[in-house]
Amino acid sequence: MFFAKSRIDYSLHKVTFLGLLFVCGAWLLSGCQTLSFTTEHPENLVFEGRAETIESHVFSIAGQREVVGVLATVESRQNDTLSDLARHFGLGYTDITIANPELDAWALDDNQQVLLPLQFILPEAPRNGIVLNLANMRMFYYPKAEHRVLTYPVGIGRDGWNTPLGATKIVAKKVNPAWTVPESIHREHHLSGDPLPKIMPSGPDNPLGYYAMPLGFSGYLIHGTNKPYGIGMQVSHGCVQLYPEDVEVLFDQVNVGTDVRIVHQPYLAGWDEGELYVEAHQPLQKWAKQTKQLQKALLNRLEKLAAEKNAVVDWHRVEDVLQRADGVPTPVLQASLDASALVAQAIKIQRPQQLFGQPSVRELTEADWSIVTAGFSSEIDAQKLAAMLNHQGPQMPARKVEKDGVFQVVVGPFKNKKETNLAAKRIQNDFDLDVTTVKPQKR
Repeated sequence: MFFAKSRIDYSLHKVTFLGLLFVCGAWLLSGCQTLSFTTEHPENLVFEGRAETIESHVFSIAGQREVVGVLATVESRQNDTLSDLARHFGLGYTDITIANPELDAWALDDNQQVLLPLQFILPEAPRNGIVLNLANMRMFYYPKAEHRVLTYPVGIGRDGWNTPLGATKIVAKKVNPAWTVPESIHREHHLSGDPLPKIMPSGPDNPLGYYAMPLGFSGYLIHGTNKPYGIGMQVSHGCVQLYPEDVEVLFDQVNVGTDVRIVHQPYLAGWDEGELYVEAHQPLQKWAKQTKQLQKALLNRLEKLAAEKNAVVDWHRVEDVLQRADGVPTPVLQASLDASALVAQAIKIQRPQQLFGQPSVRELTEADWSIVTAGFSSEIDAQKLAAMLNHQGPQMPARKVEKDGVFQVVVGPFKNKKETNLAAKRIQNDFDLDVTTVKPQKR
């Protein structure tokens, strides 16, 4: 059976934003998940004309800096995805996809230039404790009495389960938290044929990950995840989730009582080395009707910032930045560099031999249970589906195969019939695809 391109595109879009339905559980009313890794690099190391490393998490803010980090580029390898590159370099899914709209997020080729938007305008908020900007799905942590900021991409509440705005605090810290499954999620899993216990102990299936920090907002936490490729998306029931490696670092840094301020600032402005920058994101759906009001506030702020230094704003540049809304800080004074020139001057990164956390596909033998999807006439469609399955949480090992001009995706290995059937139901529900389970040929 063949699937039209429009159908697989719809299915892939559906799973990107909805197929990670259980990325977040709930603590009382809601909850989320995460795993993460962070390495501090005090400087860029140049190797054969390319930087071998680049700072992506920890930045100096001495002198009250308003803009931190730099833009960078890296060349992809075949079978890379934007999600793989995002996680390795400390970005979320939305960060990297809106900065690279011309690239196929799930089917990169060799030597495609990928922009890494590792430059950030700091939100307008007190620089103490944690500041979370929902609009760009990024957290900024300001340690006490230190002239630095730690920043991480986050997953937040999906539409209808929005993460709340306001000021609160971290009220507890929990290692290996158990997850009390809300009744609403019990019903969702029951309907999908994947029942859950009332309380899920710590482990790889726990959507809270291995570290959780409840907030003063009842039912909301900052925590890890067992579905790391939902970071940088609106996928939770309201909680804030980080990559597993990032939440571990943050957990060790913060104390109970740390201030947490949650804001929604899609349009940011700040000075850096004599240039006035603007960073634009689309307002989240909850605030979409306020877009014109928010943009007007930005224009007023730019007028004030420019007047303070007798600078002249190029309003056509500002309009272009607002239209693109790609999250890339862009200078907007007259005679400033345009967006293409900024990318041309970005630091070139040497792609590492292995991307952190990039899924690997286990060998499939005749003694294993597996799943075969219906056929595709397009190799790219099959490649996309395999990539999406490999980035599910937990991973469903998948590879595309070709026979007589028809492409299929083979998924597995699985341990037994029960595990295979559960995976088949997930694929059918999340991707709306026909699949066939395959019994072991040998024992």
